[in-house]
Amino acid sequence: MAAAATTPLRPQFRQCTPLSPPPPATFSSAPFLLTPSTTSFLKIRLRAAASTAAVLNGNPADHAQAAPRTEIRLGLPSKGRMANDTLELLKDCQLAVRQVNPRQYVADIPLLPNLEVWFQRPKDIVRKLLSGDLDLGFVGLDTVSEYGQGDEDLVIVHDALDYGSCHLSVAIPKYGIFENISSIEELAKMPQWTAEKPLRVATGFTYLGPKFMKENGLKHVVFSTADGALEAAPAMGIADAILDLVSSGTTLRENNLKEIEGGVVLESQAVFIASRKSLIQHNGVLDITHEILERLEAHLRAAGQFTVVANMRGSSAEEVAERILGQPSLSGLQGPTVSPVFCKRDGIVRAEYYAIVICVRKKALYESIQQLRAIGGSGVLVSPLTYIFDEETPRWPQLLSNLGLLGEKH
Repeated sequence: MAAAATTPLRPQFRQCTPLSPPPPATFSSAPFLLTPSTTSFLKIRLRAAASTAAVLNGNPADHAQAAPRTEIRLGLPSKGRMANDTLELLKDCQLAVRQVNPRQYVADIPLLPNLEVWFQRPKDIVRKLLSGDLDLGFVGLDTVSEYGQGDEDLVIVHDALDYGSCHLSVAIPKYGIFENISSIEELAKMPQWTAEKPLRVATGFTYLGPKFMKENGLKHVVFSTADGALEAAPAMGIADAILDLVSSGTTLRENNLKEIEGGVVLESQAVFIASRKSLIQHNGVLDITHEILERLEAHLRAAGQFTVVANMRGSSAEEVAERILGQPSLSGLQGPTVSPVFCKRDGIVRAEYYAIVICVRKKALYESIQQLRAIGGSGVLVSPLTYIFDEETPRWPQLLSNLGLLGEKH
């Protein structure tokens, strides 16, 4: 059978229709209206873009090439209860944060011009304060201690903001070899811990943990980092103990863990912190810090306080004041305010009553009202206090002294 003839392959070319040029661009003649909300949005977006360009991955070595910024930056926690409580505190201090888009990480506070608010993870707030990318911040003291590691450039402006309270503590199982262990001293003396078989501690605090164990005589310890619930680590056999933040202790108890005497590493709550370098060198940072501090102090001092106003008969203001000061719950902040209440009887203007004003703590409110009634008080009015401003907030001179600026005019 003869083989079939083969035809050589030849390339096939097809002429294509030339591409038509694109149509000319057209623009709508409809006007674009700038409302206050869109203007605010554009300003924040432009400032965010400029600021982002200047932030070079938080690397201090790169800042020599970046243009010096003029805006002041405040770092706030981006998620969780700490974030919500911080925003609520600022709002109570009339410093509400305006965030145009909840997905944006930059916002502002209308009452503080030239201030940018940046939402960050708490540990990144501390890191960026040290690198110079932030000037001020609100975080937990535990975060400052773990990631600041004692750096002197971090200055705690206010150390007791009354939220985010917890403590960093060692916890061990209630069972097995730990059943009779009740203190950190007893834990350190257990013969089980050797160089070959050290105490295994699960924690996210890899700076504070080793430091604390070394200070308390535990030589043979290894640390493992874990994400999520550390309380499960001992039951799973991957750790002998944990070092974690504790609020109520309920989670520990539900997982058969216990705290031990001397095992608390740190008592923590939310704090207001700043970069020392920014406070001294960055124009405007010290002034904004002063205003925020004053608002915080005034609000926190007024929390749980009530103004009590009542009328009392008396022969003189001094005689009424004497009766008031004789009661243990009626002394107020610095003493009562006593003013005459004038009335006109038979054509004669005279003071038969005196109005007294005092500040009373919430816990002593009912007791104070009973004492007022007992000495002749009537028409008692009670209203909550919003702010108590001192002549000067005590923490301000402390901050200036820390910065070496006490005695200078600010």
